[in-house]
Amino acid sequence: MLTPTLHVILFEPEIAANTGAIGRTCVAAGASLWLVRPLGFRIDDRNVRRAGLDYWEHLDLRIVDSLAEAAEAIGPDRLWSFTTKADSLYTSARFQSGDALVFGPESRGLPAGWLGSQPPDHLLKIPMSPRARSLNLANAAAIGIYEAVRQFDQNDPLPQRDS
Repeated sequence: MLTPTLHVILFEPEIAANTGAIGRTCVAAGASLWLVRPLGFRIDDRNVRRAGLDYWEHLDLRIVDSLAEAAEAIGPDRLWSFTTKADSLYTSARFQSGDALVFGPESRGLPAGWLGSQPPDHLLKIPMSPRARSLNLANAAAIGIYEAVRQFDQNDPLPQRDS
């Protein structure tokens, strides 16, 4: 398996279909997916498999018991947390190979304690209309993942698939 250039961490994800779609995006981007327990579904849930289609078997998947465990493995200074409570736009981040994008559960986002423990410039938001409370988790993750990939491609493109 290739060393991932990016990690995506889902803290206590609740919806299997979102996790499956994010897993599929991770495979396409060469990223690993970390799931932080408890999960709101069984990992063998058919909705996860359906959303991930045949990509799920290629996913670099890691399941951990806490955000702290993932942070220790990746490096706490490598984490970028996505939240509607941030001041910085996701496009202001300068992602580097080995960084991690952290997303909270669909119904409540990342915990206040976590957000308060992170450097303010590592809290990122995706701009949206004041009419919207938040984006779908799979869409938000795809936006963040592909901004990181865009930045990586400027210096070191992902390996291309043989046709």
